[in-house]
Amino acid sequence: KNTQHRGEAGVVGGVTADLTEKCSAVDMVRIASEVVGGKGGGGRPDRAQAGGPDGDKAQAAIDAIEASLA
Repeated sequence: KNTQHRGEAGVVGGVTADLTEKCSAVDMVRIASEVVGGKGGGGRPDRAQAGGPDGDKAQAAIDAIEASLA
């Protein structure tokens, strides 16, 4: 088992049930995944996950999600 850190990013997002009609966790993780070099992501409107190879862009991914909610 290789436990060496490879610089990858894991993205997990959640949205409370009362907000899923306004914003989807799937949409948010897909935005973040694109920034960190991933392809897609998925789950349910209230909880989703994705990832990508470029963990150094984690803050940029958070910023992109925040911008999409503004």
